[in-house]
Order: sequence, then structure tokens, then C-alpha cells
Amino acid sequence: MKSNIELKEIDSDNWRENLHVKDEQKEYVSDLKGIEARAYAFRSFRSHALMIYYNDTAVGAALYYDYEPYKAYDFCELFIDERYQGKGYGKQACKLIFDRMKADGKYKKVILCYIDGNTTAEKMYLELGFTKTEEDEDEILMSMDL
Repeated sequence: MKSNIELKEIDSDNWRENLHVKDEQKEYVSDLKGIEARAYAFRSFRSHALMIYYNDTAVGAALYYDYEPYKAYDFCELFIDERYQGKGYGKQACKLIFDRMKADGKYKKVILCYIDGNTTAEKMYLELGFTKTEEDEDEILMSMDL
């Protein structure tokens, strides 16, 4: 099955997309402005802020950067706009992001962290092949070999 999902770096043409998560998800994920700010803060760690498109429509955003202490990519942000959730776009985007990481080749591992209680994210990341490695208060750390 061909994916209609495409990734584009967030830039001067798309940084103002009107994307939002559901109110009950706001405690778990950053909004687009938060992703852009974090990408800027981590620019010296080769941050990649990405807009996720489905058939040329912006449906979400993601962010990852190099995390040398773990010798891994830190896949620190992902969200799909509330209008497009439940269609598999997040999982398809993750696979494309992991392909980008593999092609880059700097690390052979990806880590991420999600907030305890975000069962949707937990389920998806487990399905993608991540395993839980640590817990720190309400944060769950996961990792996956690329």
C-alpha cells in the first residue's frame, strides 16, 4: 500500500499551519509553536522539525534531534491534528521518520518519552517496536533499534 504521507521540514512557508490537538491531549503533547521553539533550542543538536502532510494537507508535526548521551535520536514530539486522528497518519509518519534516521546513519537507536496516561501513544509506540526502558515520575522512556 502506497502511503500518501509526506514529511517536510518546518520552514517559512508552513510554520503557521493551523493545527491543534484535542483539549484532553494538551497535557501530553506540545502544540506546533512548542515544537518550533524546541527545534530552535536544540538546533545545535541537529534538530529536525517536520510538518506531516497527507495529500498536501498539513495533518501534524514532529521533532527529533541527536541525543549523544544515549547515542540515539531523541524522537521528542509528535502530534496529529484533532481533525485527522484515528486514520493511521501518525504511525505512517513515524515509519517515514525512522527511515530518515536510518538514512542519516549517525545512530542505530531511537529513544522517546511519553507521559504516563497517554495510552494512545503507548499503544502506537509498542506496535512500532519500542520497548519501555525507564520510568521517571510520570514519564516513560522507550527505545527501539533502527
